[in-house]
Amino acid sequence: MKPLKRFYNLLELDKKDVYQLFFYGILSGVISLSLPLGIQAITNFIQSGRASASWIVLIIMVVFGVALVGVLSLMQLRIMESLQQKIFIRSSFEFAVRLPKIKFEEYYNNYPPELANRFFDTLTIQKGTAKLLIGFSAAILQIIFGIILLSLYHNYFIIFGMLLMLLLYFIFRFSYNSGLNTSMKESKYKYKVAGWLQEIARNNFSFRNQMHHDFALGKNDSLVTEYLHNREKHFSVIKTQFTQLILFKIIITASLLSIGGYLVLSQEMNIGQFVAAEIIILLVINSVEKIVLGLETFYDVLTSVEKIGLITDMNLEEEFPVDYDNCYTSIALDIEKVSFKFPDSKSIVLNNISLKIEQGERIFINGENGSGKTTLMRILSGLMQPTEGAIYINDDSFKKVNLNQYRSQIESIIYGETPFEGTVIENITFKDELTNNENLKWAIEGMQLEHFVKSLPQGLLTSIFPEGKQLSSSNAQKILLARSIISKPKILFYEDPTDTMDEKIANEIIDFITGQEHNWTIIVSSKNEYWKTKCNRQLTMKNGQIILDQKNQ
Repeated sequence: MKPLKRFYNLLELDKKDVYQLFFYGILSGVISLSLPLGIQAITNFIQSGRASASWIVLIIMVVFGVALVGVLSLMQLRIMESLQQKIFIRSSFEFAVRLPKIKFEEYYNNYPPELANRFFDTLTIQKGTAKLLIGFSAAILQIIFGIILLSLYHNYFIIFGMLLMLLLYFIFRFSYNSGLNTSMKESKYKYKVAGWLQEIARNNFSFRNQMHHDFALGKNDSLVTEYLHNREKHFSVIKTQFTQLILFKIIITASLLSIGGYLVLSQEMNIGQFVAAEIIILLVINSVEKIVLGLETFYDVLTSVEKIGLITDMNLEEEFPVDYDNCYTSIALDIEKVSFKFPDSKSIVLNNISLKIEQGERIFINGENGSGKTTLMRILSGLMQPTEGAIYINDDSFKKVNLNQYRSQIESIIYGETPFEGTVIENITFKDELTNNENLKWAIEGMQLEHFVKSLPQGLLTSIFPEGKQLSSSNAQKILLARSIISKPKILFYEDPTDTMDEKIANEIIDFITGQEHNWTIIVSSKNEYWKTKCNRQLTMKNGQIILDQKNQ
């Protein structure tokens, strides 16, 4: 979809507000251009040396017109403020809804936090749309009404209108694509700079070393250089457009003053008409200048819409309704001839795997790095979809797997997962109304978090920084584990869930999770060998295949 079409679709959602803005703009434009007629009449009265009630009435009407234009502008500002708020709200929820639901494969070769940074383009759209809808619409209407009004004074002014329209056409015709392309490239490097600064902040400890710090500055310098290069190219387009406008203003101003003077001298216009015509001409030329100067805003808005469009174009997972009254009482998984490869990759990560898993099994997945164990777990947990093959639940091969229903019955901890910004209790329960205090206490005690929680200044209401920065890695993992068991799911998928803990604590937590009193299925991959001793089944993987499926005695 082209950027201009995206912008149109954005405005289509609030077309009533846009129509109101245009309506008030038309009224304002008509009143503004009626003012020169009033000034013309007042000038004629003054020229004739007569002072009458009509002169006073005309002055009052002109002043009233100025006040009315101001009121209409205020009404436009109110509508535009509401429109900006709607754009912000819609964009924030669009991101909040989409980011967790985008297909995992779509994130391939994309860095999710960098994609989330594109939300800041919403601010550009907010401010830019206000200028375009109010400033641009007012300028365009003023040009149209001005040309119509000037043509009533003399046919010569029709030529002025034709030249003006040709100017605007040529400016857009020959510079629109180049202006948009350079704006897109400039924006690309703007995000690269922001992304690199984010990396420096995220890895600030690594860059404290002077040599590493010099590398960070050097890379920032190269990115900023590219940004400035593309910014200059974009400015060149804007400069060319403005240069054309200056030349046009010089030619038109000289021509119209000469023509106006000639028409007055030849008595085809009087002084009042000449003054009014020159006021209208100045208004029209200023309107053209506003449009040309506003083209940079126009490019910025289209670029921002296109950048956000990258998020909205990403494919989402298929939505299924969740029926909590008919949840699975048990889950048996059957995967049949499943293969997987990442987009744009020729190598197969999983190759023709078939596997059956019964409710209550404890399965440990062995394998060297790159053997496919992580990919297999993420496919089993519904995070990724297989390239080939199928997954069945409870031998139901006739219905498509309802991912939302399935996920409501499982929990997982993937490698690198951390607590989010929020309170401890929010990180464990997600404010789930179905979670009671008894289950919360059970999960906290089972994961040996009670002493940690008691040591916090506000207990469970203590806030956690993003990525759990103020927590020890051990406590961060305990919070994730408490989160995973509190709803007592049917299946637990774990990737290195206890690998940062002391061995004694880790083994005690493993004993709790694998206890026979829990009927959940456990599928785990970990460097901690103790997990292997507590599981009743081991899968060994190599080169994307299961080479050994062994039951423990």
